[in-house]
Amino acid sequence: MQDQVESLRAANIPAAYINSTLSAQEVDETMQLASGGYLKLLYIAPERLESAAFLQALSQLYVPLLAVDEAHCISQWGHDFRPSYRAIQKLFTLWAQQPTVLALTATATPAVCEDIRQLLSIDEKATLITGFERENLAFTVLIGENKERYIKNYIEKNKSEVGIIYAATRKSVDALYDSLTRAGVSVAKYHAGLSENLRMTEQERFLKDEARIMIATNAFGMGIDKSNVRFVIHYQMPRNMESYYQEAGRAGRDGLPSACILLYASGDVQTQRFLIEQTRDEARIAQELEKLQTMVDYCHT
Repeated sequence: MQDQVESLRAANIPAAYINSTLSAQEVDETMQLASGGYLKLLYIAPERLESAAFLQALSQLYVPLLAVDEAHCISQWGHDFRPSYRAIQKLFTLWAQQPTVLALTATATPAVCEDIRQLLSIDEKATLITGFERENLAFTVLIGENKERYIKNYIEKNKSEVGIIYAATRKSVDALYDSLTRAGVSVAKYHAGLSENLRMTEQERFLKDEARIMIATNAFGMGIDKSNVRFVIHYQMPRNMESYYQEAGRAGRDGLPSACILLYASGDVQTQRFLIEQTRDEARIAQELEKLQTMVDYCHT
């Protein structure tokens, strides 16, 4: 959010955001700006919608357009499902004049699309699907590589390039971060086990090119607008194709040739099975395991 708001302000578009990084006073000041008509765009983390007091404050605003970014998160079948996204439905009861609803996502299966339409009351005729192919991205799957050695060699051969390396677990992120730091590589790291302040600091280092490489779990990247990412390497196989395409698609946003490399090992499958089985929803487990198998089949083709 901060990244996008700063870009808008740089273009003289009055915008602000409200999320957990702000103090209560900062939230109040932002809402005063909104109620005074001084903002064109207000970004809100869906978790804020769990607060009845905040919903009451929103009900006093004039809102002609409600845009739901990363809309696949609203679906229980989405790869980044976040329960708080379902609180967005509460917004439909706030205003006598309903705002136009716009749902946006880069990756959604037919089941997720249908879920989005039902939850946000969007007619199927109002669905627009653009092409998924991006010709500037080169996709490669490598099997049986010594992953750490490959990454070090790749970074050495591409010393001037900015990249993201995704790993499946916090432990893998920390280990690879330590290894590359010892090798003298300018790296940052990001995962949910870090404090919020440290995550923000590491993200800023990467966005400002103070760190050339970001090593992260899938907690990193949603909403990040960094156009000069030349490569995305998956240190471990992601759990499904939707996740892979969205994460790999953070390369080459400027349209220049970029590499998307997946380093596959059979142990990755067991790691993802373990992570999937941590949920107690049997139907969801079955669906995620089916998606995982599709991902494995892709790696072997």
